[in-house]
Amino acid sequence: MESLKKNKEFKKVYNNGKSYVSRNLVLYVLETPEKDFNKYGLSVSKKVGNAVVRNKLKRRMREIIREFEKKGFKAYDIVFIARNPAVELDFQELKRDIKKLYKKAALF
Repeated sequence: MESLKKNKEFKKVYNNGKSYVSRNLVLYVLETPEKDFNKYGLSVSKKVGNAVVRNKLKRRMREIIREFEKKGFKAYDIVFIARNPAVELDFQELKRDIKKLYKKAALF
């Protein structure tokens, strides 16, 4: 799983990409036809729990993304932003939420 690292890369996705919203997450998607792989960025604000909570949430999201990566869509820059209520979700609920956003974005 490739990741977006630089602030410039995140801003490019925010400014040029399309956004999809659920109660717990925000998804930004930018098509990048010149690449044949996806790049992901995960963002969890400091307002969302302490460092342990934020990292746990990011680890869960990464694992779910790895599972969905096998579905086969390619050439996108994707940013997930976790909102406050996402902390209370268990793994299956978080997975359901991410799947719903992927469907909204027509990536499946």
